Amino acid sequence: MIKAMAHICVSTKDLDKTEEFYCSCLGLTKKFSFIRDGKVFGFYLQINKNNFIEIFHADSVSSDKDPVIKHFCLEVDDIDKAIEKIRSCGVTISDKKTGSDNSWQAWLTDPNGINIELHQYTDKSSQLTGNDCIVKEKW
Repeated sequence: MIKAMAHICVSTKDLDKTEEFYCSCLGLTKKFSFIRDGKVFGFYLQINKNNFIEIFHADSVSSDKDPVIKHFCLEVDDIDKAIEKIRSCGVTISDKKTGSDNSWQAWLTDPNGINIELHQYTDKSSQLTGNDCIVKEKW
């Protein structure tokens, strides 16, 4: 029944800053804009053929310690190059580490306070092997 995640929706107080972050730093492509009364109030960012991030302007954005969106994960081909590119934009990103699923991961936060995980599969990744993740630390 479910084929894939189509998109995730993010609210922002600053459309320009959010577009700059996702397009210039993360390398996504702006697919189209939402326009009302001649003014852009949102846009779609393309991750791949059928996966998107939907961005809408909001006058206020929750910064609660327990947000509705905990994080979202973007798969990358080369995590080292992705980290280097993001750091070149002046954005803070963690060093890469191996997650409990045996995949490489690195963490950053978008201009709206949403946590983003970058993810690169390895030959041992649970997503490819089906092996359970044995988690030793509490999240």
